[in-house]
Amino acid sequence: MSVVRDSAEPLAIVFEDDGLVPNNILPFLVYQGAVKLDPERPEETIENLFETNDWGGTWRNGVYDYLHYHATVHEVLGVARGHARVRFGGDHGQELDIKAGDVAILPAGTGHQCINASGDFCVIGAYPPESKMEITRATPENHAKALKTIPKVAQPPADPVTGKHGALMRLWSQP
Repeated sequence: MSVVRDSAEPLAIVFEDDGLVPNNILPFLVYQGAVKLDPERPEETIENLFETNDWGGTWRNGVYDYLHYHATVHEVLGVARGHARVRFGGDHGQELDIKAGDVAILPAGTGHQCINASGDFCVIGAYPPESKMEITRATPENHAKALKTIPKVAQPPADPVTGKHGALMRLWSQP
């Protein structure tokens, strides 16, 4: 039985490069309420979903309260518990409320920062195979380097929520 709600379709947002946070020409994706969580083991529900769809290197935590991005890897964040307000896309991006059952997919270079969170807020993070995650702060020097690394980041083998034929595959396809 699938833990993904029927007809799960993400909201897609493209954030502009603001001179400090490069963001990406690929859209940031957020599935709202897409995952049916096991109330006894919500973390495992998300970890298993991501691993089934070839995303690994999972971790459990929150979202850092400072602006950062990853210039060498795409990242997925699945909310297992609680809720938070997170700014995506850098200082000129968009604040979104995310809650248990939501999944955000950040293409390499997408800025993110937790504005506030409930005490029980827990996200599961994961990455495509053979990825190396590095935390990058928004500085002019890092921005210049990121513009060279971001285009080299490979497309994931599958959408972490809906698999090999999921929305990410369609929305991130390169012409």
